[in-house]
Amino acid sequence: MTKYAIVDLETTGTSASNGRITEVGIVLFDGEKVINSFESLVNPERSIPWEITRITGISNEMVRSAPKFYEIAKEIVEITKDAVFVAHNVGFDYGFLRKEFGALGFTFSRKKLCTVRLMRRVFPGFRSYSLGNLIERFDIQVKNRHRAMADALATTELLKLALKKESGDDEIATLINEGIQSSRLPKNITLEFLHSLPDETGVYYMHDMEGDVIYVGKALNIRKRIMQHFADKTTKGNLIHEYVADITWEITGSELVALLFESAEIKRLQPKLNRALRQKLLPFVVWSYTDDDGYICFDSGKITRAEAKKKKYKLLADFSKKANARERLKQAVEAHQLCLRLTGIERVQNPCFNYHIKKCYGACIQQEDADIYNERAEAAMEMLSRISTETFAIVDRGRTPDEKAIVLVEDGEYQGFGYVSVEQIHEFALRGQTLEDVQQVIKPEKHHQDSILIIRRWRLGGKSRIFPIGAKKQKNGQKQRD
Repeated sequence: MTKYAIVDLETTGTSASNGRITEVGIVLFDGEKVINSFESLVNPERSIPWEITRITGISNEMVRSAPKFYEIAKEIVEITKDAVFVAHNVGFDYGFLRKEFGALGFTFSRKKLCTVRLMRRVFPGFRSYSLGNLIERFDIQVKNRHRAMADALATTELLKLALKKESGDDEIATLINEGIQSSRLPKNITLEFLHSLPDETGVYYMHDMEGDVIYVGKALNIRKRIMQHFADKTTKGNLIHEYVADITWEITGSELVALLFESAEIKRLQPKLNRALRQKLLPFVVWSYTDDDGYICFDSGKITRAEAKKKKYKLLADFSKKANARERLKQAVEAHQLCLRLTGIERVQNPCFNYHIKKCYGACIQQEDADIYNERAEAAMEMLSRISTETFAIVDRGRTPDEKAIVLVEDGEYQGFGYVSVEQIHEFALRGQTLEDVQQVIKPEKHHQDSILIIRRWRLGGKSRIFPIGAKKQKNGQKQRD
């Protein structure tokens, strides 16, 4: 018989990344009756915002002498063990608990069921599926609304209503198993195995019967992504059903590291079920080509990879905005004294403006020899194809709360990634890190243009901290680099 642990939490905010739990309510339900329960206020070790107190009634004074999370963690593990984790908007409650357990060095993993999704399936057509509206629609009697145990009991009543429907059991099984039919699973892969996969960010490997890697992927949630593969009924999904016999994985913590590691592993292993790693170019591109007179030219705008290949253009860099692409091209023109006409910045037949002010040597009117001009143009191509000529480190989340991932770029080229303690990051920030500091903690990786594109997009998203790298130590009398 399936057991359900119906959970409701009250918290200091709406995000697990910066909020803490203030109250826990758990009802253990066997499908027919409540067989156990647990509730407790929790000291969040921070102030509860007034807006939250107004909604829940839970004040700072109420939680001041309440147990801290680590003091009730064991009870939560025990009451939810071997049970399906149920909540109304399950991602919220599950996410908060996973974060709290993660801070204790414990991985909390349970099968999950969301009663919002369940009620939509078994009672379609309602305008709203919020807990408050469902309580009102089904006339569920609730005391102390917005308190953990009261809301957990109300959610239990919703689960009872769903189970009474003819389709209830099937819908619950479908949601718990992410739409996977056990009869379609490969011989060596079971639902229990899939549910045991980590809810972590990383890279996963699918192996065939001989143990060879036939597919590599990255995921923010490895378990969820792999279950999606086995629920997939497309040609790719059918191939996975047919050939996959085992799954292994590497936890990265950092999504950026997962993206870089996936790219490198696909190139290294060449898995037969992976299509060539496609570059989802940002909309605006800078490219180069050689004109009929032998001059290397540049331009920017929108172009597909297929169009570029047909016209024999070399794609150098991609950008989210047209202005960014054009500005980067202007920087290359300025740095290497290129012709405005041959870089697409001026659409004229006459000598470009830079020629008149002595910043162009006349390539636009074939006054400068093509070979001489192309030496500078090739240097500009290298500049444009790099994220920059900077040396820096990107710091992102690690695999555990006391760890950070670090990605190194030197002179615009990707060098690799590694992991350091939070204390080391603080030390780097205080005294300034040198290139040698970071080189000692990273695992060297081969530089690929794909890697730089990944890093560029990541930087544009502003998702991580960027640390400039200090000078190298002097070697053989050479000057230190800034």
